[in-house]
Amino acid sequence: MKLIDIYNFLDQLSPFNNQQDWDNSGILLGNNQDEIKTVYLSLDIDENLINQAEDNSLFITHHPLIFKGLKSLANLDYPKAFIKKMIKKNISLISIHTNFDLSHLNSYFVEEILDFKIAFKDEFLIYVDQEFEFFELCEYLKLKLQIDILKISYCGQEKIKRFAICTGSGGDLISKVQADCFLSGDFKYHQAMQAVSDGLNLIDIGHFESERYFSQCLAKDLKNLPLKVIISVSKNPFQYF
Repeated sequence: MKLIDIYNFLDQLSPFNNQQDWDNSGILLGNNQDEIKTVYLSLDIDENLINQAEDNSLFITHHPLIFKGLKSLANLDYPKAFIKKMIKKNISLISIHTNFDLSHLNSYFVEEILDFKIAFKDEFLIYVDQEFEFFELCEYLKLKLQIDILKISYCGQEKIKRFAICTGSGGDLISKVQADCFLSGDFKYHQAMQAVSDGLNLIDIGHFESERYFSQCLAKDLKNLPLKVIISVSKNPFQYF
């Protein structure tokens, strides 16, 4: 299957035009007419994935390896070393990021991973109408996500009737949230200050922890294509002690 045909399939599934202005989704490496037989799905690219991948294969990642413009490929700093190794093995790369959050990943995470029913969506925000005590909700999330620690910002609003969810980094959406609690990752200090002042509880569910399901979410839509699809397990760059 040609690289451009795979891109077109993904574009129909989750239009790349819907990505955020700052995003860099699309074909980042490879030639449109390259023949692809093996696809690796991964949240991110690491050295182990590149070393184990077959030559002439395709990586489909959630996070783009290239975000900012590169003026050269000199030296071996990130991400240049990865790009040069991929070129040597003729590995193509498609990233499908914020457009896929919008079309698939947010909903998949809420319904399939957390077992919540979606009340309604507002672009990247998904709302759930379900009653919880705040700390009961925290324990529920720890169980579902199999994590021991949650970073929270508790404003004193104990009764939760509606909460909003956004995978990845949703801190910039705080001012738009119309709920008792907001679940996302990578909340910053001043964002938490704003939330407490506005009477909004925050639960930081982690960037990696909320997006680690990207590969299994996309894999189900690729199963009927004439491709060998391999799910690669990404590692969280952070550890907790």
